[in-house]
Amino acid sequence: MAQHVGIDISKDRLDVEVLETAERFHVGNDKAGWARLVARFKGRQIAAIGLEASGGYERNPIRALLKADLPVRRINAYRLRRFADALGIKAKNDKLDAGVIARFVATLPTRPTQIDPLVERLAELATARHQLSNELTRAQNQAEQIRDPLIRRLGKQRIAQLKNQIVLIDKHIAQAVAADHTLAHKDRLLRSVIGVGPVFSHTLLAFMPELGRLTRAQAGSLLGAAPFDHDSGKLKGQRCIWGGRRNVRDVAFMAALSASLHNPTLKAFHQRLRAAGKKPKVALVAVMRKLITILNAILRDNVQWQNCPA
Repeated sequence: MAQHVGIDISKDRLDVEVLETAERFHVGNDKAGWARLVARFKGRQIAAIGLEASGGYERNPIRALLKADLPVRRINAYRLRRFADALGIKAKNDKLDAGVIARFVATLPTRPTQIDPLVERLAELATARHQLSNELTRAQNQAEQIRDPLIRRLGKQRIAQLKNQIVLIDKHIAQAVAADHTLAHKDRLLRSVIGVGPVFSHTLLAFMPELGRLTRAQAGSLLGAAPFDHDSGKLKGQRCIWGGRRNVRDVAFMAALSASLHNPTLKAFHQRLRAAGKKPKVALVAVMRKLITILNAILRDNVQWQNCPA
């Protein structure tokens, strides 16, 4: 019988549960622990091993499992929480989470995880850039409230340092993309769309490598721009977006804002929505959803913007 495995990951240990046999054990999140994990499942009929994305602590276990030809699924934390809610599970502890992950991969369709070293490096660089950008925004907001001369001077130095670090990371990302023919070609196609700059393009290459192989609905859902209803009987609730890849969606929103101002097709689309009475944020989310659909089609058809229908 094929077995489904859940692994809850922390910095120092991996908590493991097998759904069908109710086995529970833990190993260290280190080389010795990864070897024990692989030895435990090598040769068994494993349908899927689910791991929750955990701030990068999952990367080495995934590499070890994939190297042993074991089927790995990286699970989005938000989807996992919603699945647990649907099961009526509210508690948070390691063994419970490992079991929930095992039930998740046994119940819902998931994509096989693949490791591309270059994409992993891009993701690491893009994550660092996103963190520095958030820190820069906080530092700039704090600087507006400071009156003490010394603290203001230190704040300015910190802001300048953060800006320099962001520029340095941008340079490394651009070099990594340019050095790979496939990524460089995708980057040119994505940036042929007015409103898509290097930050958004590189973010997509790092965090949505599936782009170009998705349906319209899948692209919108992965971005987190697909609307969900809140209807019950005659009650019609307000639609909202949730889930998806937050690190991509945040950048995509800014790209949609730029496109709604400067891209003739998307600007006209945005104006039609506003004229129809759509609220500003609703109209921008619709532009964001249309933008990711266009970009998915561009990579799918291997054509630049002017040859790709909106």
